[in-house]
Amino acid sequence: MGVVRKTTGVAITFEPKAIIRPVPAFFCYIVECADGTYYTGWTTDPARRLRQHVAGRGARYTRAHRPMRLVFVEPQPDRASAMRRELALKAMPRSRKQALIAKAPPYPEASS
Repeated sequence: MGVVRKTTGVAITFEPKAIIRPVPAFFCYIVECADGTYYTGWTTDPARRLRQHVAGRGARYTRAHRPMRLVFVEPQPDRASAMRRELALKAMPRSRKQALIAKAPPYPEASS
């Protein structure tokens, strides 16, 4: 891309710098707890959030029910969508959550 200065008539060539902004990623997740119950939430980093739950620094529910493993992760386009999907997942009956978990591919860092 070039620009010609009107005063001197000299062409100046420059390449504009690309502005690269990190795309925030949002996820809904379901954790299976030691007693077989499910905890649903949203996060920007499912593996980190699972570590927080396991360490007792997550939600009050998982402090009492000790999370075992990440069984479902679903990417969302933005935070508002993630929050709406979390509410929808929480409202689902257990049987429907189990069907959703059965169909979902395993999350690569689920063994963390």
